[in-house]
Amino acid sequence: MTAVLFDFSGTLFRIESAESWLRAALKETGSSLSEPELALAASALEAAGALPGGAGPVEIPEELAALWAVRDQSAESHRAAFTALSRRVPLPDPDLHDALYERHMSPSAWTPYPDAAEVLRTLRERGIGVGVVSNIGWDLRPVFREHGLDACVDAYVLSYEHGVQKPDPRLFSAACAQLGADPRQVLMVGDSRPADGGAAALGCRVHFVDHLPVPQRPDALLPVLDLVG
Repeated sequence: MTAVLFDFSGTLFRIESAESWLRAALKETGSSLSEPELALAASALEAAGALPGGAGPVEIPEELAALWAVRDQSAESHRAAFTALSRRVPLPDPDLHDALYERHMSPSAWTPYPDAAEVLRTLRERGIGVGVVSNIGWDLRPVFREHGLDACVDAYVLSYEHGVQKPDPRLFSAACAQLGADPRQVLMVGDSRPADGGAAALGCRVHFVDHLPVPQRPDALLPVLDLVG
């Protein structure tokens, strides 16, 4: 293997909990909820799928189905889809819905998996190209910078910047091209079989990890180092 492509959310990084997310937005807007109210609201937001990078919606409202299907193809669609889901949950201040969306883009809302730094730095030491291929509606580069991992990434291919989303092979092809790598010598690592599995159409090898809370997944990325040889 000459290069490795990684998904972002659920693969290299994990978003904070819905409760932590809501607490941060409440603080930002000067709003407040009692502890029982906060717990109920956080649970409702999670069920609605309003936290990008978190659990998907239990049910996608019919009127949002078309927008949801293309949410990662532009920054506007991404914001519209997730704030629409958020607004299905009553909150004490209407401004909270935009504050919640802004919060999830903050580097402090994301935590790298325990083995992410070791794997990325080892790949760099071995001269293996590293790309991040993500279905997303905003620039995640500051997250990598804040956590000291930006020097380990050679290319970022983000769906909203290209107008297509995984599993469209064009996204993976763009990443391989930026790395100057033959797709047949590239490993794609992700947590979504439907999305990340699209790399196989180009001849990439694909390896999956589970999208779990950080404490529950201490070393799932380490096998990547053996797979690249």
